[in-house]
This record gives sequence, structure tokens and C-alpha cells, in this order.
Amino acid sequence: MKNIRPIKTEADYEWAIAEITRYFENEPEPGTPEGDRFDVLATLIEAYEDKHFPIVAPDPVAAIKAHMDMAGLKQSTLAEILGSRSRASELLNRKRPITMDMVYKLHAAWRIPAEVLIQPYHLEESQKRKRA
Repeated sequence: MKNIRPIKTEADYEWAIAEITRYFENEPEPGTPEGDRFDVLATLIEAYEDKHFPIVAPDPVAAIKAHMDMAGLKQSTLAEILGSRSRASELLNRKRPITMDMVYKLHAAWRIPAEVLIQPYHLEESQKRKRA
């Protein structure tokens, strides 16, 4: 494969992006030398991006808020799922921790991945002091 090399620097990354961009309008056939080159470049770029530009999953509250924003949902819809307006408000304002029951209900209703909802996250300071 002509001049494929590891991506170790930002300059190497920019070179690889420029090389693979050529294939976007006319993607090569799989199994051909050009198709293999495309696959190798894509794999190298993905590995570099995973290492240098990782995508961090949002905390549970951010994930819930993002879902609500994208779906055009209101806090009242969250309250219906959780069974209480105050519980929904406290959760969104980080004054109440998410429980496993809430995780189950939100995953079932909105398909937010459970692994996102069970991540640890920070509560408001006033709530932390009450529990200490």
C-alpha cells in the first residue's frame, strides 16, 4: 500500500485525513488495493481519534436533560415517569441522586442506556453537607 504510515503526530493525522477524504466521493471497491488502503487509513484514523479525542459519556443528569431537549420533552413528562413532580425537579437540579428504580423507568421509557444512567455524578453542595 503506497505510503501508509502510523499516525503519531497532528501532522500525520492531517495527512491521513487528506488521504482518506479523496475516497469519500468515490469509495473504492472492498478487496481491491485501493479498498484495502481506504480500510487501513480509516482504522489508523479511528485509533488516533480514540486516543487523542475521546468522547466522554455525559453524566446521568446531563444525559436526561439532553434527551429531553432533543425529544422536546418537558419536566412534567419526566415527573410522570418518576411518579412525582418534586422528584423530577430535585433530580434535574442535582439535589436528589438517581435510584435504580429511576434508572429502570428511564431506560424503559426513553431508552437512555442504563450504563449512562448508573454513572456516579455530583450532587449540589447543599445536599452533600446534609448527608455528611
